[in-house]
This record gives sequence, structure tokens and C-alpha cells, in this order.
Amino acid sequence: MNNNILRKDIQEFIIKNTGADITKLALQKNPFPDVEWILILNQIEARTKAREKLPTWFAAENIMYPSKISIEQTSSEKTAVYKASLINGESLIDLTGGFGVDDYYFSKKFKTIAHCEINEDLSAVVKHNYEQLNVQNCSFYADDSTNVLHDLKQKWNWIYIDPSRRNDAKGKVFMLKDCLPNVPESLDFYFEKSDSILIKTAPLLDISAALSELKFVKNIHIIALENEVKELLFEIHNHYSGEITLKTANILKDKTETFDFVLGSENDFTSYHLPQKYLYEPNSAIMKSGGFDQVSSFFKINKLHKHSHLYTSDHLIDFPGRSFEIEKAVLYNKNEMKNTLLNQQANVTTRNFPETVENIRKKWKIKNGGNLYSFFTTDKNDNKIVLICRKIN
Repeated sequence: MNNNILRKDIQEFIIKNTGADITKLALQKNPFPDVEWILILNQIEARTKAREKLPTWFAAENIMYPSKISIEQTSSEKTAVYKASLINGESLIDLTGGFGVDDYYFSKKFKTIAHCEINEDLSAVVKHNYEQLNVQNCSFYADDSTNVLHDLKQKWNWIYIDPSRRNDAKGKVFMLKDCLPNVPESLDFYFEKSDSILIKTAPLLDISAALSELKFVKNIHIIALENEVKELLFEIHNHYSGEITLKTANILKDKTETFDFVLGSENDFTSYHLPQKYLYEPNSAIMKSGGFDQVSSFFKINKLHKHSHLYTSDHLIDFPGRSFEIEKAVLYNKNEMKNTLLNQQANVTTRNFPETVENIRKKWKIKNGGNLYSFFTTDKNDNKIVLICRKIN
């Protein structure tokens, strides 16, 4: 950790140049020759990244940032707030502390927090930042988390882990055993230290594959931010043997869309219907969950086709995703396309359809954008159809 970065004149320069073109800035002469130019540029670039993602850090004075990549990989404040709403207690130990965004919000829900980060410089940066942010209930350990768990000799209410994928695992199917720390291998040891574990993973992890590696899973949380899945959370409780609940959350600017269901639950209502007045497209968190029949059952709406994952109804409902009014439903053929979308402007989406969006645009000369939404899909009779819609929300 280079404390020269905190000099008043350098901090003023960093703040003044936040948002500047870093490539152009790099070509300029370093106005602070006693401090490496690359360190100052890194602070400017990372602070720029933090403007939207980490507004609390961005607004605070004398904050130090790690590399731009670390900022890109860290949790956003919005997802950290959501995670902190899920658990609470006396004590939590974070085995993979990183830049400390999650722990900042956990510190508001727990009496004591332990932040483990094997990178000494990063650990020192987080400790410094917490002082600026007035976090007083966190201890810092710049060591391997396994050593910390051994040495502290205490039982924790929660263990939190965000394992990182090993570099030598590139190209392989993403499994938890390919990450550091190796959670499946260490699970029994972790249960000696806590009965409750929360594991955060990247969204590309296959849920079924993760369940084959883990045990005692109670809840799986799928968290999306503005309809982009950001992370999966596996909530594990020692010796738990009941049903596994999938909990989806799509965090939007003005609300959070949620939908929960029991994994493998039987459905007493999954029906199929030709397009009705309204069309519904689930948000990305639900799409990741695979709970397509459960959506139909819970909301009492019809699916267009078993594999289309689009829904329809005659009466408008409040739906966790995008809702549309169908203006026209046509068969996908040359004559219908000539009369509806040829040389038109429209947003194009495909669901359970043999052609790509790019190919459809090129073939029918459809310009991107506008207020018209076209869904190329398959109906319950296996006909290829096009739905021309107006967006409701």
C-alpha cells in the first residue's frame, strides 16, 4: 500500500481527473515524479469504475482503490445490500474478503466481522478504507483463511466464501472444486467452525453441478441487477435435509422482483395456449433458475410451448419480467413477413426458434430499435410464429 497516494495534492488530482480518458492521460507528463504514474492512473481508473458501482466509496474522502480488475470483480453495493438482508447474527468470518464491499454491509447486521485476505496490500487498503467509512466492528487478517480459522479457535454464526476460479481451470466446465478455496474439499472442516455457510459464485456456474458437489443446501439465491444475473448464493446449514428453495431476485432501480419455488416441486397447473392478449418474458434470474413450469403454476398463466419460456394471458398481471400487449400474431412465412416486418424497425427476440436474431434482421431487413417488439418463437402446435407487441413495462 503506497500512502503517497493519499497526499492532498494527489487526491485532488485523482478527483479532478475521474472520468477522463485514461489512455490520453497516460501520455501526459507525470505531475508527481516522486510517485509512480501508473499508481495514480490506476486510482483514477478504479475510482471512475466505482462511480456507479460503489457510490459509498466514491463519495468518501481518502479512499484507496485496488486494481481496476478488482473493482470490476467485486460485488456492487446493490447486490451487497441484498446479501446482507439474508443473514444476521453475532459473528461472521469472510474467508475471501477482497475489497470488502460485502463485509461493509455484513458489518451492519453482525456484531463482529472478520475479513480474511491473503494479499497483504489489499488487506491494508480495506482496513484503511473502513477507517474512512467508520466501520469499527471488523478485524483484518492478511493470511490464508484456513490458518485464520485454525488460529482463532472459535465458532462463528456464519462463514462467507466467494471462491475464485483457478487460472489452470480455464476451458474446463466450471466446478466449485476448480476454485480457491476448494469448498467441497473443505466443507467438513468449515462445519467444525460454523453451522451456517453462505457461498457466492459466478452466474455461469451450473446449479445442478454445484448441488452434486455440496451437501446440506437449504436455499439457492439467484441475484440479478437490472436484468443481468450477477451471482449465485448457496446457503448451507449443517445437517439440513429438507427441501431446497430457489429464490430469484432481480434488483431494479425502483423495486426488486422476486420469485421463489421449491426445487423439483410438482406442478398442479401448467397449461399451454395459443397467444392471447398479453405476453410475458421472465427476468434473467428466473431464466437462470429453470423454474418455467413453476411460473405458469404460480401466476396461473399459460405457456406458449414447453420449450419457449414465454407466457400469455387474457388479463394483465403484475409479472417479474417484461410484459407486452400482443398486437398481432402471425405464422412465420414469406407472405406474412412481407406484410408485417419487411424493411421495418423493431426489437427482435427469439425463443425456441431455429434462426438467430442476426439472421432474421438480415433476411427481412429489420432495423434495430423503436417501440415495436417482435418475438420469433414456437407455439403449442409446433408452428413457427411471430408476435408483434408493444411493451407495457
